[in-house]
Amino acid sequence: MNLLFLLVGLVLLILGGNWLLKSAIGFSLRLNIPKIVIGMTVVSFATSAPELIVSIKAALADHADIAFGNVIGSNIANLGLVLAITIIISTISVEKTFYKTDWPVMMISSILLYDFIAFDGVLQRYEGIILVSLLLIFLLYLLKFQKTPAVIDEMPEDDVVLPLYKDILFLVIGGLSLWGGSELLIDGAVGMAKNFGISERIIGITIVSIGTSIPELAASVIAVLKKEKAISLGNLIGSNVFNILAVLGLTSIITPITITDQRLLSSDIFWMLGISFLILLLNFAPVRMKLSWKEGLILLFLYFIFIYGMIF
Repeated sequence: MNLLFLLVGLVLLILGGNWLLKSAIGFSLRLNIPKIVIGMTVVSFATSAPELIVSIKAALADHADIAFGNVIGSNIANLGLVLAITIIISTISVEKTFYKTDWPVMMISSILLYDFIAFDGVLQRYEGIILVSLLLIFLLYLLKFQKTPAVIDEMPEDDVVLPLYKDILFLVIGGLSLWGGSELLIDGAVGMAKNFGISERIIGITIVSIGTSIPELAASVIAVLKKEKAISLGNLIGSNVFNILAVLGLTSIITPITITDQRLLSSDIFWMLGISFLILLLNFAPVRMKLSWKEGLILLFLYFIFIYGMIF
């Protein structure tokens, strides 16, 4: 029964994320927002919605390790799995705004999270307020100053603005699906952890995080296949920023997050920091400002090592 809850919850999260994504892009097109800003903000928020709902639900149900592990695992999966698969499919040419704005904000957010939680194991309410405030500043900066895309699009498809009622419909059914999916996913994950004697940390950082990263995978692969690479890369960097600043920020404002499994702080968070830093290095070697299948294989290999070490 727990497995059924888990599977149905994942399906609802995937569908809900996809419907929310359609609604988000639809409203963005109505407001004539540049695609890179759509990728870094609207698409990122829509694809991070499963993490947000799951983490808040888990924290309120006193399963903080699932809430925190979900975000750490999702950030690692976004770069080690989703980005890897995306650039294996198609090479991405990266522009200067990536290392001038996008990557620094992701690293600053990650380091700030480490500083907040590494020493006392608690993400306090005031720390959550700081994270959310940083997010608002970042969004205002993007909307006002981000003019140059972080990657170059090739043959972008013409975007069609959907009727307003469809945007609203996708928003409603997407939100309901995310809520229902998160309820089932948490119940199934906690049930499996108890039945098999697996720690909530492992459940949160593997099954739950991979499941909630599927919207990012779907959005990025579809974007690359449609030659919308600005949305693809911006979505992944933006999702990691949103996961930390919005998901953990809002969750800790609602209820402080207290970590019980210290391996989240002694191992997992360092994997997140390491892979995030590696993305910058891979942008300069072996080919400057390009991410190709070679870098994708490196990221995928590291992700499999991480998962293997987690399970065994």
